[in-house]
Amino acid sequence: MKFLLVVLLSFFFLNPSFAENQILDPEEVIKNTTEQVLERVVRDKEVLKDNPGDMFRLVSDLIFPHFDFGVMSHFVMGKNWKELNDKKRQEFMDQFRKLLVRTYASALLEFSDQKISYVPDDGGVQAKTAKVLQKIETGAGEPMLISYRLHNRNVDWKVFDVSVSGVSLVKTYRASFQSIANSEGIDGLISSLKKKNEKFGNL
Repeated sequence: MKFLLVVLLSFFFLNPSFAENQILDPEEVIKNTTEQVLERVVRDKEVLKDNPGDMFRLVSDLIFPHFDFGVMSHFVMGKNWKELNDKKRQEFMDQFRKLLVRTYASALLEFSDQKISYVPDDGGVQAKTAKVLQKIETGAGEPMLISYRLHNRNVDWKVFDVSVSGVSLVKTYRASFQSIANSEGIDGLISSLKKKNEKFGNL
């Protein structure tokens, strides 16, 4: 499961030089940034392993500005989203973000030179939405197919879901969080996330 998350986050690093000079289409963003970030991780892996705080900051500062956390949080909470006031929504988003920071930071350190290629998709890029397919050669059986779903509401493309071999990240979290919310309530869900984040020092 951790390796699956590695490939999910490989695209989210955005080199400032690209951002300043041009707006890339979704597939070019994925191709360019995947190469850059994985080169850095392989080079600095041991140093980053010894400094988890640096990994948390790396993920938080460079990856997550390119997530649409509002849309992701809405989808993950499902029907419960409408029941939350603005304060509770922000509280949930903060804890959900910290959970992903910790999970992605740990997963990224496990990457080890897997071959990555891209698959043409009939859906392609529309005016405001896009789907990009990435193939990962794992060296064990069939390659893994990653589907990135992005939208462009203003200028830049942002991710609102990723699927691994047909399994949606958002839907997976939604099922897990819904189970906790049903048994412990929304406050119980937020409290559970907060305790886990504090336990691992991801503040």
